[in-house]
Amino acid sequence: MTENTAPRALPTGPTTALPTAVSADGASAAPAASGDVRMAVRGSLPAVLAVLPMGIAFGVVVAQSTLPWWWAPVFATVIFAGSLEFLVLGMVVSLAPLASVAVTAFLVNFRHVFYALSFPLHRVHGRGARTYSTFTLTDEAWALTASPEAQSWSRRRILAVQATFQVSWVVSVTAGALGGTLIPDGVVGLEFALTAFFLVLGMEAYRVRRSIPVPIMALGCALAGYLVFGEGMLVAAMAMFVALLLVRYAIERRKTRHA
Repeated sequence: MTENTAPRALPTGPTTALPTAVSADGASAAPAASGDVRMAVRGSLPAVLAVLPMGIAFGVVVAQSTLPWWWAPVFATVIFAGSLEFLVLGMVVSLAPLASVAVTAFLVNFRHVFYALSFPLHRVHGRGARTYSTFTLTDEAWALTASPEAQSWSRRRILAVQATFQVSWVVSVTAGALGGTLIPDGVVGLEFALTAFFLVLGMEAYRVRRSIPVPIMALGCALAGYLVFGEGMLVAAMAMFVALLLVRYAIERRKTRHA
């Protein structure tokens, strides 16, 4: 058998291999990007369903306060922290000092410092993207990114999750503010929306971690803080809970070393 050494015909015309490869890459990048966004929105929907009632409730509370209704979307966009917005609204209506508002905001959102320890911010590149991701780091976004798989998510997927929650919150708050005047004053129970929402987040966090001691420790710290400090239990309860978590981490690390 003889080897065919005849020269092969080279491709002619304006189409070359390099543009074809670049075009193929560009074509595959678009479906990947849209796929990340779809997965982000689909994964956020269960938590969004819990956000909507609380957002509507907050909008109703703003509409029934002494402030104009359009303050509701302002609070939702600028503050973007559900529990803090309820507190700040009452302080603004009562003309509380700015220092009190600042201290309250610090204490309520101090938990976000610990959120950042496990949030996949290292996957979010770019100064503007990191700034937005830090600003929109909420309980919902942290709960969805608490799994180990989220540490390998793309920047687009992480930002899409956070943007989904922000848009849903602003829309629900605005809808609640616009329809708040139609709700009779005798309706009660809207203030429980915030408590119910955090119960849902706690249940979802348990489904991810499957750790019984952690929620028990959190409940014990909250009860102890309330019994000792009353309404000012927040700082004490959080301090006790963090201390217990550090002790638990040290014990587990020592067991791992000696295993």
